[in-house]
Amino acid sequence: MSFILYLFAGFFAGLLGGMGMGGGTVLIPALTILLGVEQHIAQATNLVAFLPMAVFSLKVHKERGLLKTDGVLGVVIPAVITSVLSGLLAALLPAEVLKKLFGAFLILLAVKGLLSVRLTAKKN
Repeated sequence: MSFILYLFAGFFAGLLGGMGMGGGTVLIPALTILLGVEQHIAQATNLVAFLPMAVFSLKVHKERGLLKTDGVLGVVIPAVITSVLSGLLAALLPAEVLKKLFGAFLILLAVKGLLSVRLTAKKN
């Protein structure tokens, strides 16, 4: 039965990831809350699952002419450095701290989404 739950978690995370929203917003809580996976393992799983989704998304966007490469190194280099440093920091943090930081991140995403909806509604 747990295999089916993992399958559904991966499916919905992939669906959201393919639409542009981070699949980890579904995958990490599903793994930790519903399936009892330890926080560090859930976040590492999300990072590994992200790679094929990112490659596929890049391929689709490139085929549709939506991929712009101007200034890409100015974004990619700092992103890679920050990702590596953040990954190392996450490995050192206790699981409880990591859970709280991820929860705060999800709350910030929700607030940003609500503000974005309000601003869009005001413009129309």
